[in-house]
Amino acid sequence: MAEHDFHPIMLDHIQDDNNFYAKLVSNKKVALIPSFTLESGIILNSAPVAYSTWGALNDDRDNVLVVCHALTGSSDAMDWWHPLFGPGKALDTARYFIICLNVLGSPYGSASPLSTNPATAKQYGPRFPATTIRDDVRIHKLVLDSLGIQNVAAVIGGSMGGMTTLEWALCTPPGYVKTIIPITTSAYHGGWGISWGETQRQAIYTDAVFNNGWYEPTPEGQPRNGLGTARMIAMLTYRSHGSFESKFSRRPAQPVKNEVKMNETGLLTPSPSPRVTTTSPDTKTSSEPLSSMAFSAQSYLDYQARKFLSRFDANAYIHLTHKLDSHDITRDRIPHPPSYSPSESDLRHVLRAVPPKSLVISVETDVLFLPEQQVLLAKCLPEAQLVKLESDDGHDGFLLEFEAMNKIISEHLRERCPWIYKGKETGWGDQSVMYKGGGMNSMFGEAEKLKL
Repeated sequence: MAEHDFHPIMLDHIQDDNNFYAKLVSNKKVALIPSFTLESGIILNSAPVAYSTWGALNDDRDNVLVVCHALTGSSDAMDWWHPLFGPGKALDTARYFIICLNVLGSPYGSASPLSTNPATAKQYGPRFPATTIRDDVRIHKLVLDSLGIQNVAAVIGGSMGGMTTLEWALCTPPGYVKTIIPITTSAYHGGWGISWGETQRQAIYTDAVFNNGWYEPTPEGQPRNGLGTARMIAMLTYRSHGSFESKFSRRPAQPVKNEVKMNETGLLTPSPSPRVTTTSPDTKTSSEPLSSMAFSAQSYLDYQARKFLSRFDANAYIHLTHKLDSHDITRDRIPHPPSYSPSESDLRHVLRAVPPKSLVISVETDVLFLPEQQVLLAKCLPEAQLVKLESDDGHDGFLLEFEAMNKIISEHLRERCPWIYKGKETGWGDQSVMYKGGGMNSMFGEAEKLKL
């Protein structure tokens, strides 16, 4: 019996006004799940799930395309994958009903450390229970059920979204999902990924403002030094050596004036102007303002940290990186005690339930989810195809190489979902949306003008 049988899901719930970050996503609705039991056995009551949709269901209701967002993304996939949206493109809004749902623990509208605990009428904060990617798929499917969706044509996602993509095919009945496209991801999160996540969490923990998770959950109240440092560390794993060398190398940073600047969210942020003490030749000491941003690479990391601080929450970041650590498709699915590293036979045993001819996309310069992880995944998925994306931008290549991604995904969907492309179009026409500033900018992704 479904968890929502006695209390129907509300598909147009009013969002929690206490969550600053949920307000950053304008293109979303919120479903309210009356009661949901996590894998841990803990029950979430009145759990919101934020979701965004594009296009329309066809008469047979078999044109559903689920997009799964990455670690710090939101349900507004058009923001971070905008060039892939539109008639004739990979995410064809004229033929598919596209839906992207926000994961548990994210600050962008789903149940998280920033949502209100109905038992206390206060925000959960660090007491929000741990969740897994399987929890996300199970609660997201409840939303699809309430929308009258009985099967899904395709599921697509990169990075953490690729993990979710795999679990969509494993957590749902056989035949429910017709094809999957996991991108720059892995069958399990190994020691390399776990270690990067722990390094970032430690940066947050050591910030005194963090206060064991009891801080003011607004951009001004965040443990800014810790969370900003965590973002800088993460950016080094998202890009590549070649990317940083070609863009920055030893180029000097542009001078930064000591003035208050307005950032993208309208928050007033003072530019840093640290002072250093120097010793003059006559042994007298003096202080003079010097920029700490001597190189453009430093300036870029500083910019990325500041941008992140305007849109993300530390407790949510800690929660989601722990969620990544929980990912292992073989957990509780193999007939013998698991080893520390799932074997190829274990992976084949579990992935045999996935529909054949999946498309696995890899980025050759990825240093976070190494290409050999996608090679193994494609080897163990039934009759899967592996495509290697050429990009100097490392892991973030799937968020930046739009022309190649459009071609690769479109060709696969046309082959595996031919019924979608027959007959009349069912959804929207031109979905072109210009980003702020007349160029390409994204609040939740990496598509933006490079700022040094």
